[in-house]
Amino acid sequence: MMTKTIKKLLFVATSTVVACTSVSGIGIGIMAGDPTGISLKQWLNDKTAVDAGIGWTFSGEDSFHLHADYLIHNFQIFDNGKMKGSLPLYYGVGGRYRYEEDDGGDDSVFGVRVPIGISYIFPEAPVDIFFELVPVLDLIPDTELELNAGVGVRYYF
Repeated sequence: MMTKTIKKLLFVATSTVVACTSVSGIGIGIMAGDPTGISLKQWLNDKTAVDAGIGWTFSGEDSFHLHADYLIHNFQIFDNGKMKGSLPLYYGVGGRYRYEEDDGGDDSVFGVRVPIGISYIFPEAPVDIFFELVPVLDLIPDTELELNAGVGVRYYF
């Protein structure tokens, strides 16, 4: 049975996704891995973007996961001049909030994310696919280092 806190978090997450669909140029899709859920991305210019994720983490204690990152994209590293789409390497920094219920009560975990990934941006469709590895340094309530990883796809409105 879900607690009131998890129900509130899911309501906030759903409301955020619905609000974002009215913003032009935003990518919305799914991600699988750690976490698994909804992925959002908004380009700020031709090299930087902000992404966010709302999902569930199944490693260790099952938990609600929310993150946001500032990303920088390098389009030159994998450019061979023959590829029709774009294949940028990206990296950045962001924050993560994780909420988990355990036998001892409810725990909120806050940490710093450092995503490193690669995405393929299709040339004639408003779609991208991505793969990323994300070291996460949890700072509150305890200091702990972990690694998240995932793949996903987004459609841009």
